[in-house]
Amino acid sequence: MAGVAFSFDNFKPLVDLNIGIAKRLDENRSESFTLLFCDFSGIDISLINTNLPTLLRTSDSIVHCEEYYFFVMPYTDRYGCAIVKRMIENIFTAPIPTATVCYPVNGENTTELFDSLHLETKKIHGINLECLYKALEKEIF
Repeated sequence: MAGVAFSFDNFKPLVDLNIGIAKRLDENRSESFTLLFCDFSGIDISLINTNLPTLLRTSDSIVHCEEYYFFVMPYTDRYGCAIVKRMIENIFTAPIPTATVCYPVNGENTTELFDSLHLETKKIHGINLECLYKALEKEIF
């Protein structure tokens, strides 16, 4: 078990890639992949770096912007994501602010998914994820 880490600058292309794979496979699933947000404010970075790889599959991806971590989890629905969230809270022995959106239920493109995640996080935790919009503006060549 180990998630693959990417630069935050690659978050949009990473989500675009997962959307493309889901479309190519033409899966008739209501939730082809899930984006999970976790706010690890106040948790030691060495603890995060040591424990996160033990929770994630090799097919999962991680990006972060400071203390905000985002996970792209292919073939994971809300139920599977809830299990991962519980595992995260158990390992860090603290409640971790989280939010989840699924493709295509919560958005059919990266912008819609980021909008949904931003709104969900703001509604539940009062956290403003403006970094998502910065990720949309960046072009990687």
